[in-house]
Amino acid sequence: QVQLVESGGGLVQTGGSLRLSCAASGSIRSINAMGWYRQAPGKQRELVAGLTSGGSTNYANSVKGRFTIPRDNAKNTVYLQMSQLKPEDTAVYYCTAGEYRSAWHFYYWGQGTQVTVSS
Repeated sequence: QVQLVESGGGLVQTGGSLRLSCAASGSIRSINAMGWYRQAPGKQRELVAGLTSGGSTNYANSVKGRFTIPRDNAKNTVYLQMSQLKPEDTAVYYCTAGEYRSAWHFYYWGQGTQVTVSS
């Protein structure tokens, strides 16, 4: 089992920045990928950013150039660095962990953290 603890959500104005953190613990060696999903009210959950253990990344088109997914291996922590935030980025953001084998397979989820971007 892998446990994921998120932090860093909150309220920010349009154009602002925010950084989410996700600390992983437990059976870390069983995973080779981590990522961030988000879900806005009335919408499906979408993959915002993914990161493999090899350093490959994938971003949703809607966040390319604005969001990055850096990591700190020593702390078993990944981040979602968000900039140029827009009201449409408002959602609950979930950290996730699993495997990348030709596609993303996520098995573990954090509790979610709310990000609200005011216009």
